Amino acid sequence: MGAPPAGQQNQAPFWVQLFPLFLLFVLMYFILIRPQQKKAKQQQQMMAAIKPGDKIVTTGGIVGVVIAVKEGTLSIRSADTKLEILKSSVAQVTERADQSTTSNS
Repeated sequence: MGAPPAGQQNQAPFWVQLFPLFLLFVLMYFILIRPQQKKAKQQQQMMAAIKPGDKIVTTGGIVGVVIAVKEGTLSIRSADTKLEILKSSVAQVTERADQSTTSNS
């Protein structure tokens, strides 16, 4: 009565077997998915806040000043060249237009 027969083994409940898989999914969410979502949200906010006079750097390495903002594109001036680029190609805003006017005063 004390030992189970040789052909039978005690199996853990179904939820106990799925717990490591669930734990792995939660861990992957906090390590991979959530930081990417936060970065994408920050990028979206940065693109929405771009206005004329801001200094930007594109993903291709072009440094310029925003002249005009359209729905999906920006007109920028870099040296003696005027370019029209996609908003999504902006890597970073190096200087805001309102910051440069307040620092000159």
